[in-house]
Amino acid sequence: MTKHYVIVGGGVAAVHAAKAIRDQDAESEISILGEESLLPYNRIKLTKGLFTDLHSEKVLIKKEKWYRYNRISVKTSTRISSVHPDRQIIVTEDGQSVSYHKLLLCMGAKNRALSLEGFGLNNVHTLRDMNDADRLKENLQDGSHVAVIGGGVQGIETAWALHEAGYQVTVIEALQRLMGRQLDEKSSQLLKENLEQAGVKVILQADVASITGTEFVTGITMDDQSHFSCDHVVYSIGIVPNTELVSGSSIQVRQGIIVNEQMQTNDPHVYAAGDVAEVNGHVEGLWGGAIEQGRIAGSNMVANLTAYRKAVPVTLFNAFGISLFSIGNVDERYCDMVVSGEDNGVYTRIYVKDNTMIGAISWQGAAASLGYKTAIEQGIPLTGIDVNGNSIEEIMAVVQTRLN
Repeated sequence: MTKHYVIVGGGVAAVHAAKAIRDQDAESEISILGEESLLPYNRIKLTKGLFTDLHSEKVLIKKEKWYRYNRISVKTSTRISSVHPDRQIIVTEDGQSVSYHKLLLCMGAKNRALSLEGFGLNNVHTLRDMNDADRLKENLQDGSHVAVIGGGVQGIETAWALHEAGYQVTVIEALQRLMGRQLDEKSSQLLKENLEQAGVKVILQADVASITGTEFVTGITMDDQSHFSCDHVVYSIGIVPNTELVSGSSIQVRQGIIVNEQMQTNDPHVYAAGDVAEVNGHVEGLWGGAIEQGRIAGSNMVANLTAYRKAVPVTLFNAFGISLFSIGNVDERYCDMVVSGEDNGVYTRIYVKDNTMIGAISWQGAAASLGYKTAIEQGIPLTGIDVNGNSIEEIMAVVQTRLN
């Protein structure tokens, strides 16, 4: 009997899992079942390319002919209502049962909802799927003022897209700096200055008390009772894994679906990967991590017992005339030493622990990121380098000679 590998969810983890399965098993049946009406697409384009043609083939992870060539069935607009590990079947919303040899759950996550008065008003938006992006663009009008709640990567990229399209934008961040997970204090301040120079208002260390309006958004009231008018609110305040599908089943869940380092759940025939998966007590929520988790899950579903190793987080940021990168662990609390410097006016900071670089922030641009990423991934030792006495450029020149 032909084996059937079933993948629920149409994101990047699903596609890379399907590829890994087909690379090792030329004969078995592979099915990807996704809720959206489109082939799996690059979700980071929703913010990075909001006002481009998001419905063109350019946003697809793989084109239709790739799935045909690899004999991978993709069923769009297919919602799964339940999973039954005891019988090795899933049931679709229209009542069809689909049996599987191995099942991979890649349902992703949803954006964490605002818990504010006024959250349900028209013109309150988030950007998680193509419908969200379409709805936002359809509702915008010339001269619209948009408040972006959340000063992380997605929020700033959204603010950039809206600003470039000619809309008035205000960014509100509850913490003391923008992109706090990726940037140090100096970089965050430089970023804020760039936004303000471009005409974007930035409000830090501020909590929103309510969104005002009757049917449509008319403004925002802050905790200090200050108020400003706006026509739309776009929020980006973190993610929540989509675990509802396995609720009530034998599949174990905490924050996400719990998996081991082979991406396997507590059921030997069921795996999970991407934003829905919790590995070592942590949901990564990173694009690169989802790709690797999908690949590892697909490989292990066939035969290989390959362990997933947490991907080095990489943020390549290009907006507001800025090109910078943040790689690895950039939290000073986990470092022995932090070294900052400017070469030709370009700011860079590296983070060192146990005489090894574990993180880096730099305004050198994306092209310069590869050397830092490779050094961090390979754990290149800084032995023999006068880290405090040399410039970062000189440190990296030596590191480059030690890369495999």
